[in-house]
Amino acid sequence: MSSPKQAPIGIFDSGIGGLTVVKSVMNLLPNEHIIYFGDTARVPYGIKSTETIRQYALQITDFLLKKNVKMILIACNSVAAAASSEIKKKSRHIPVLDVIEAGTLAALSHSKSTRPGIGVIGTLATIGSGAYEEALHRQNTDIQVFSRACPLLVPLAEEGWTDNSIALDVLGTYLKDFQSKNLDAMILGCTHYPLFKKGISQILGEKIKIVDSAESIAVLAREHLEKAEQLHNGTEGSFHCYVSDKPQRFKLLAERFLGKKLNRVEIVNLKG
Repeated sequence: MSSPKQAPIGIFDSGIGGLTVVKSVMNLLPNEHIIYFGDTARVPYGIKSTETIRQYALQITDFLLKKNVKMILIACNSVAAAASSEIKKKSRHIPVLDVIEAGTLAALSHSKSTRPGIGVIGTLATIGSGAYEEALHRQNTDIQVFSRACPLLVPLAEEGWTDNSIALDVLGTYLKDFQSKNLDAMILGCTHYPLFKKGISQILGEKIKIVDSAESIAVLAREHLEKAEQLHNGTEGSFHCYVSDKPQRFKLLAERFLGKKLNRVEIVNLKG
């Protein structure tokens, strides 16, 4: 592609969850070309060490940079917590946005109190890193942050069990402690979790703002591209999908996430 405006946006995640970010970007920026990479050979990242996550993330960054992307969106909270600064360093002049930054800014924008209470749910790696607490406290040291790892939600989402009785029982167990907190917002700190938004709202009540990091990072991406005068205003954007393993299963799940048919999913060996 000849001009920076026509260059694709690169989006990546450890697997399928980042397609919630793809869907939000498609909805908000329908003319943008998108390249997505899901590391299906090595998913899940949420239970791996920081060093391992960082190594994987930098390999994927190299792949996206070779595709001449104009922006990289880190759709994986575990990667954002473990490797955001290293990815930005490797990408040099290419802007890099991540879901933790986006979710933090969105949560704060919905908070009206002087000492806001913010809830965060995510994977073991994301919650264990304390990345959301750190990001929130950089903005406001008076914020009260309440966090909980919810590892069962990812396999439930990938099984398509997001609104049945089993999902609601699991959500009820995870969210029970939050009900006694004075929350302004709840950050969904994993890209699979927006699929449970209805159940989470049902349990926590409508007064608590549910912050979908997928929607938040799409808004942030649009703002950055507008400021850099790099928005692509041509015809409808293309979507190219790459994975490191199991393209057939990914295609099936991706079509469920995106609500549309995919032509093909290509397999890439990052170590090759």
